[in-house]
Amino acid sequence: MQNYGFIRVAAAVPGVKLCDVSSNADEICRIIAESENDKVSLLTFPELSVTGYTCGDLFAQNHLLDAAEKAVGKIRDFTRGMFITVVVGAPVRFRDRLYNCAIVIRNGNVIGIVPKIYLPTYNEFYESRWFASGSDFLSPDNLAVGHITSNAKDYYRDGFDGVIRYAGFKCNINPNQLFSIGETTFAIEICEDLWTPIPPSSYHAMAGAQIIVNLSASNEIIGKHSYRKSLVSNQSARLVSGYIYCSCGYGESTQDIVYSGASMIYENGALIVENDRFQMESSVIKADIDVEKLKVLRQKESTYYSIAPNGKPSSQYSSFYLRHELGSPSNTDFEEKLLRKVDSHPFVPYGNSEELAERSKEITSIQVQGLVTRLAHINCKTAVIGVSGGSDSTLALLIVAMAFDKLGWDRKRILGITMPGFGTTGRTYNNSIALMDALGITSREISIVPSVNQHFEDIGQDPSVHDVTYENCQARERTQILMDIANKEGGMVIGTGDISEMALGWATYNGDHMSMYAVNGSIPKTLVQHLIRWTADNEFNSDNAGTGRSVRDILLDIIDTPISPELVPADENGNIKQKTEDHIGPYELHDFFLYNMFRFGYSPSKIRFLAKKAFGDKYDEETITKWLKTFVGRFFSQQFKRSCMPDSPKVGSVSLSPRGDWRMPSDAYSVLFKSDLD
Repeated sequence: MQNYGFIRVAAAVPGVKLCDVSSNADEICRIIAESENDKVSLLTFPELSVTGYTCGDLFAQNHLLDAAEKAVGKIRDFTRGMFITVVVGAPVRFRDRLYNCAIVIRNGNVIGIVPKIYLPTYNEFYESRWFASGSDFLSPDNLAVGHITSNAKDYYRDGFDGVIRYAGFKCNINPNQLFSIGETTFAIEICEDLWTPIPPSSYHAMAGAQIIVNLSASNEIIGKHSYRKSLVSNQSARLVSGYIYCSCGYGESTQDIVYSGASMIYENGALIVENDRFQMESSVIKADIDVEKLKVLRQKESTYYSIAPNGKPSSQYSSFYLRHELGSPSNTDFEEKLLRKVDSHPFVPYGNSEELAERSKEITSIQVQGLVTRLAHINCKTAVIGVSGGSDSTLALLIVAMAFDKLGWDRKRILGITMPGFGTTGRTYNNSIALMDALGITSREISIVPSVNQHFEDIGQDPSVHDVTYENCQARERTQILMDIANKEGGMVIGTGDISEMALGWATYNGDHMSMYAVNGSIPKTLVQHLIRWTADNEFNSDNAGTGRSVRDILLDIIDTPISPELVPADENGNIKQKTEDHIGPYELHDFFLYNMFRFGYSPSKIRFLAKKAFGDKYDEETITKWLKTFVGRFFSQQFKRSCMPDSPKVGSVSLSPRGDWRMPSDAYSVLFKSDLD
């Protein structure tokens, strides 16, 4: 059973009974049993969950502290024989001081105890009245987290760790501890620790923790929840980590403040799951964190491990951590059920209408700004663009029009060329003419049929043989026309090809593959269609074609047209016969493959696994495997085309530019990657 780099984690908010530690332990054990049954590997409870957080001066009662230790022993015994790792919160006495701690339990053992460092002493919070800071355990000479108190040397012993006997086990008590479950390492900070300028988790991540666990007791006031979410999201993104945040809820005292049980799980800044707050019963949220993704992203970020927050090399810093190997994770069947959403269209913006509009505008603005800079820099007289009536050339033309508008240039300086050939259909031809007319650019029609027929005669190509030569001759003839007109008119050719085509090498070398500036060079096919639809509704909805068709109607019809290079004759009804996706597979699959391979370095087998989760209702495994093998084969064999791509503005995190983002030998073999699918 393969885990594909995932680990199943959970955050549990039990209904507590203040000071009734036996009842609290029973409820914690009940949740542990359910979570073990659900194959959870790491389960987190809130801050001081064994006693309740709001016990106040009752924390000074030895009877409560003794009972809490016995309750932890009860929980410890309950986990014997289980794979699950449990983190609970409890008050812990050590050397006549009391600490607010997270206790890590696994298979009947107390593995380690992590004390809270930063204790709130403002408004309704007075933790320093009862608890000491975990900075007591940090050496004045090491690189550990937190400030060093004046009495740190008095409490510092055994190297840099405290050794405690608790709940019948001898273990370490120290903020600087790493716990490994199989290939996953996690560390702990507690509530207020996160709200400090440099949270302990910043150091934990530098030392190698991919997941941060936060046991919290965060109250509710107006607006705090959105700020809390942004705080967790930003820390998760900054650390390139998973972040499990678990706060206490029902049962805590509401004498002055209210606790909602806010819990959430983030991964690299993205929310995977959160609970419904203000519940009256215990609740558990579960998610599968992709630790492999986090490792790859850290590996690709060359500065991630180079400098620790205190300016020291992280390799030196990490040596000051205690490390615990806890054993294997739960035997989770991720094939059967994956507790996370897999985005089937990762390139396409998502969110509410306002967020969608903002992201779409940002994408087109990047394209426009790149083109504006190039046009102004070379003092270009005109922009020459081939307009076919297909989606790629349509988006490119819209970007050119917006760039000219931004420069204050007359759109008549844009020269759109439609070049009908052997496979051009009436639908695409009419849409290209109508769109150029509606946008008010200068248009010209040049048929390539006579020149291509002459070229066939020159090279001895039989026009009835519709092979790759038949097709590429047309593509190169169109590019030659555009380049020569650009020279003649003092302009430059605007490329229309997208990144999906370049990933597959679905372009004619030195034909549509080449231009003087490619505005769509990092725009995938699925995003092209989305952007055309967005511009139709937001940027060009008032333009009129003057033929009874609005620009919006024209653009929507173009989106609805089958993707085709139109290089072979139409069928007997004049419809497109050569449909690209019939030959190379659905672009939505290829865009999914490209994103996950490039962004996270996933193996083909993991990409297939994720594709089954994302497209399970649309494509079966056989179909996904077929087109994934096509993608892998073409991606490797067609690198030589990407090695000489024209300049293009980078829009997203995936780019195949040979000058920056993707540097791959043109002669690499694909056999290793294809065999991963067998």
